[in-house]
Amino acid sequence: MTPRLAELLDRLHVVALPMRVRFRGITTREVALLEGPAGWGEFGPFVEYGPVEAAAWLASGIEGAYRQPPPPRRDRIPINATVPAVAAAQVPEVLARFPGARTAKVKVAEPGQTLADDVERVNAVRELVATVRVDANGGWTVEQAARAAAALTADGPLEYLEQPCAGVDELAELRRRVDVPIAADESIRKAADPLAVVRAHAADIAVLKVAPLGGISALLEIAAQIDIPVVVSSALDSAVGIAAGLSAAAALPRLEHACGLGTGGLFVDDVAEIAAPVDGSLAVGPVTPDPERLRALAAPPERRQWWIDRVNACYPLLVPSSSD
Repeated sequence: MTPRLAELLDRLHVVALPMRVRFRGITTREVALLEGPAGWGEFGPFVEYGPVEAAAWLASGIEGAYRQPPPPRRDRIPINATVPAVAAAQVPEVLARFPGARTAKVKVAEPGQTLADDVERVNAVRELVATVRVDANGGWTVEQAARAAAALTADGPLEYLEQPCAGVDELAELRRRVDVPIAADESIRKAADPLAVVRAHAADIAVLKVAPLGGISALLEIAAQIDIPVVVSSALDSAVGIAAGLSAAAALPRLEHACGLGTGGLFVDDVAEIAAPVDGSLAVGPVTPDPERLRALAAPPERRQWWIDRVNACYPLLVPSSSD
C-alpha cells in the first residue's frame, strides 16, 4: 500500500555524503532516506533525472521502508572493487578499500580521457586483482568499442564489457564482432521494455540495480524472466541502498558473478557504520542509520527543500499497488 505523501515527507532525511574521489562527475552524493514501519528506504536518483525516471527510485525507497525483504538464499554476497576513472598511480589506494576482492570493475570511456588512459588503469588493476571487468556507461560507438575491446584485452582477459554502447542494436552488433562478453546496464534500467536487450541477444549478462528498477521485487521479477546471469549493482547508494541491493542478490535463485555492491568504499562517511568486506564479500542484513550521522551529514536546508520538491513531483507518478 502506498503511504500518504505527508507521511513520507514527515519521515524524510536528506543527507550529503562526501566522496573520496570524483565519481560520475560528483564529489558529494545526496540522497533522501525514508523511515517506515519495515525499516529504511532510499530515494536517490541522480540530480539530472526528471520526475518520470526518478519515480521508480521513489517506489523503491517506499518498498524498503514499508515492505520486508524476501527470504534470503545466501547470507553473504561476493562484491567487486569499483575503480573510478582515476590515474593508474591511484589504483592501489582505491583497491585497498576493498579487502579480499577478487574482482574489480574499472570505469572507462571517461570524457576527456583516452583509450590509452583506460588501458593503463586496467593494467594497473590487473597487477592486484585477478578478475577485471570494465564499465563504459554507453560511451563508445560500435567501432570505438571494438577497438577498445582489442586494446583492453591485449595484456589479459576481461570478464565482460559493461554497457560499451548506448543502444540495444549497437550492443547486438558489437556482441557479434568481439569475443568479450557484453553486459547491459542502462539498456535495461533506462528502457521502457527492460527485457528488449535480452530478446535482441544483445547481452551475455544483465546488470540490475534495485532503485532504478523500482525496488527489490521489481528486480527479482525481471531476473525471473531472463535466461542470462544477473549481477546486482549499486547506483552509488548509501548504506541503506546497499543493504537493499544485498537483499536482492541474496534472494536470487542463482548468483554466478561478484556484485557491484561495494561502492560504500567510495564515501568518506556514510549514514551507518558498515563492516568492511571479509574475504571479498559483504553480509546480508538490514541497516539502520545512526542518528548522530544523520545529523552530521544532513544536507543544507535549501537542498532538503529541493528533495522535498522532488518527492512531490514524483509521488503522483507512482503506480498504485493492488492493495490501494
